[in-house]
Amino acid sequence: MKPEEVADFRTFVESRWSGLVRTAYLLTGDHGIAEDVAQSTLTKAYVNWRRVQRADNPDAYVRRVLVNTNTERFRKRRVAEHLVAEQLGAEPPQHPDLDPYLRVDERQMLRTALADLPARQRAVVVLRYWDDLSELEVARTLGCSLGTVKSQAAKGLKRLRAHPGLAGIHLRDEEYADDRA
Repeated sequence: MKPEEVADFRTFVESRWSGLVRTAYLLTGDHGIAEDVAQSTLTKAYVNWRRVQRADNPDAYVRRVLVNTNTERFRKRRVAEHLVAEQLGAEPPQHPDLDPYLRVDERQMLRTALADLPARQRAVVVLRYWDDLSELEVARTLGCSLGTVKSQAAKGLKRLRAHPGLAGIHLRDEEYADDRA
């Protein structure tokens, strides 16, 4: 790669790292694995940097690589892994500048509830409501139909609303707007 492409990639990584790790954490439930998935994603993006830059939406392109990289973890090992709330019991290391949402108890309950969702529902809910993507962008990112996104989002939200850990907690977008930044 040319030096200016390396500089562009470095700028891209510096501005997107915390968001990619946050999204990966919500998909995996483990901060260490989330960093590994984000790093693998960026390695793939580096190798294909010219293609990423030519994409209509480089962020969406890299987000799709992130979701696929997370999915590949299971395919390569052929290990069935089910993310359970107990795995989230030990709080990941605090990184106040990177993950400000870790400081609030209600957010811990939300992460626990997300961990109880099946992987596909969790991916749809995280991309749609946490990363604030449109249904069409989520469908493109996950490589599925718009109907699948709608049904998985509805099922995921229904399960979140019924989750005992979220009973009595009223999550409003404006309260957590900084968390998606």
